[in-house]
Amino acid sequence: MENNFKMVAKTFFGFEEILAKELQMLGAQNVEQGVRMVSFKGDKGFMYKANLSLRTALKILKPIYFFKANNEQALYKGISGVNWSKLLNANQTFVIDATVHSEYFNHSEFVSQKCKDAIVDQFRERTGQRPSIDKVFPDLRINIHIDKDQVSVALDTSGNSLHQRGYRTATNIAPINEVLAAGILLLSGWDGQGDFLDPMCGSGTFLAEAAMIACNIPANINRKEFAFEKWNDWDNDLFDSISDSLLKRVREFHYTIKGYDKAPSAVQKAKDNIKNANLDEYITIEEKNFFDTEKTSQGKLHMVFNPPYDERLDIHMEEFYKNIGDTLKKNYPGTNAWFITANLEALKYVGLKPSRKIKLFNASLEARLVKYEMYEGSKRTKFQVEDLGSTDQISDSSL
Repeated sequence: MENNFKMVAKTFFGFEEILAKELQMLGAQNVEQGVRMVSFKGDKGFMYKANLSLRTALKILKPIYFFKANNEQALYKGISGVNWSKLLNANQTFVIDATVHSEYFNHSEFVSQKCKDAIVDQFRERTGQRPSIDKVFPDLRINIHIDKDQVSVALDTSGNSLHQRGYRTATNIAPINEVLAAGILLLSGWDGQGDFLDPMCGSGTFLAEAAMIACNIPANINRKEFAFEKWNDWDNDLFDSISDSLLKRVREFHYTIKGYDKAPSAVQKAKDNIKNANLDEYITIEEKNFFDTEKTSQGKLHMVFNPPYDERLDIHMEEFYKNIGDTLKKNYPGTNAWFITANLEALKYVGLKPSRKIKLFNASLEARLVKYEMYEGSKRTKFQVEDLGSTDQISDSSL
């Protein structure tokens, strides 16, 4: 326990609870939810494990220093208070990412520059040499977060955002972010215990994430690199041991995962990405227009998709969303259908009442994740409630 330290996992708005649950399931200590983040404690091995496993984390930061600053001199002095030679040498490279929510500091670029000066000057004074800046492949990525006068200095353990899983090389117009896709699947209750369909699969992101959840495959097992691999205390043997133990927990999947798209180019891209992820044995992708399809599964079907909206594709919005509702109602009984849209006006035209609505953000666009429960049998049931002496009309939530 003495080797445990605090870490912060960044995520999207609305995913804090499921990220906290992921961390608890992995064995994190002191898990606490915040806004777009969850803090926790673990050791170095757990840091590796979290980066490899977490589906809804965008980055994992390791805070190392806190101080107060309300002007540039105080900021410079605070950054100079860290002994940077323990983390970096003069022949290495670094980069600073700054996030600022403060009346005292107006620009994140200015903050980054001032922090860089403090680090470089410390090296010059002590060694006569200085490390260089590398914005693409730095040896150390430093995160500075300023809230009012509170300054947090953290090391970025991940490097590139963790949504960059490593399997998606081919994309279509505005593909859904992998972390957003995984979070939506977990919010929808997808656990791999049934058949799955994405009827507008695009480049196949929902399909890949659904298969990895179903089979308990670590989310970032296909990534080429994490930032901590360049750190001075990098332990390759420990990392390999953790990777191997995670892969031993992969489970069998006994249902189907299917994707449809009407564009041949999208189908090919999706197939390429699924193959890159080594998931092609679990997933079938076909060139089909959703509006011409019907349910082929015998049991309950779990459907999740990201329909196009005006920013992404030239469609007739009212007709398109009406067709979604009509297709679900007529052709997909026994289906839990979920989709995300940033076109909130379009939901009116689906013609079905959602049983759930969850506020999310798709990039900078406010969106809704909606659920439609399509029941087997009759669309409406009427019965007499005798003890009340009246007739109540009960309609299911697919109406």
